[in-house]
Amino acid sequence: MTRTAEDFSPGRARLMALYEDLLALYGAQSWWPADSPFEVAVGAILTQNTNWSNVERALERLKAAEALGCEAILAMDVARLAELIRPAGYYNLKAQRLRNLCRYLSEMGGLQGLRALSCAQAREGLLGVKGVGPETADDILLFALDRPVFVIDAYTRRLLRRQGLARGDEPYEVLRQGFEQALPADVRLFKEYHALIVEHAKRACRKRADCAVCGLSEHCLRLEVE
Repeated sequence: MTRTAEDFSPGRARLMALYEDLLALYGAQSWWPADSPFEVAVGAILTQNTNWSNVERALERLKAAEALGCEAILAMDVARLAELIRPAGYYNLKAQRLRNLCRYLSEMGGLQGLRALSCAQAREGLLGVKGVGPETADDILLFALDRPVFVIDAYTRRLLRRQGLARGDEPYEVLRQGFEQALPADVRLFKEYHALIVEHAKRACRKRADCAVCGLSEHCLRLEVE
């Protein structure tokens, strides 16, 4: 059957089987790596178009400058902020995006203010911040606010495509809603599932797949193999 761009309904059994396979391979990840919900939100901006090791370096520089706080970021000269987060790449753009996010959080009474909103309201508000797209908003909702929102990233698309579950080019909302409709609304499950997908992408399901170390070969279409 040829999949359409709007068709993503693999069912709970298949998605849970994939999750259990990943969990058996890598174990519980207990992710996101951060010391506070606000650090998660900052990391969600910094991780755009870069890897987490670069984000960690940028976060450490913010901590060393005692600038990992909403008020500190807003009070800081944007050029100084950009220099601190330079390791994360696109530092001028991300500095402005961090300020946009912090300005919004300040207006809302911080992350605690967002917690008082429904998930849909909080998501709508975050998406209204310039520089915050669906993936970044959902990172914040799931990992900082503990809301049952499934995060879709490039690793997720790649794994779904290679496992024959999706084409990989479906709209973000189609994939997100497909997961959320098929799985129980369990924050811990969503966090672990996302973290396991990231771990699998780092170890085996890279752009050029390394099938020799992959434990998910049974259903894999073996696209772009080494």
